[in-house]
Amino acid sequence: MVRFTLNGRPQALDVEAEMPLLWALRDEIGLTGTKYGCGQALCGACTVLVDGQPVRACQTPVGDLENRVVATIEGAAGRVAEAVQNAWTGLDVPQCGYCQSGQVLAAIALLSENRSPSDADIDAALAGNLCRCATYHRIRAAVHAAARALA
Repeated sequence: MVRFTLNGRPQALDVEAEMPLLWALRDEIGLTGTKYGCGQALCGACTVLVDGQPVRACQTPVGDLENRVVATIEGAAGRVAEAVQNAWTGLDVPQCGYCQSGQVLAAIALLSENRSPSDADIDAALAGNLCRCATYHRIRAAVHAAARALA
């Protein structure tokens, strides 16, 4: 049994400790906002926050989460998350939307630590999150808009 906090609520999972968090979220818990992309932690579609830091759920064993705090796109809440979500919708960032949960969570993590990121800061923080539709210019603009809203 692995016990952790998921989206602000206590969670206990009785699964193999080696099970990737991605599959525990999707198959065991039923939260499908975290996407499967590459399965090798290269694309960022499966990004979640663990203790406020972006991690790849496809390569994070559930057993590593004991007593930790996990946030998925379904649990994105608070002032920073609201600013990011409003900027995303206001600037029509997504096209296909497949990468967006990972992009949004990476942006939330960035803005939680840096309220005035440069283009280089944004590019570095979201570098591992690939967008099939190449909306990187809108993603960057949305992060800047969210930062302005938080100022």
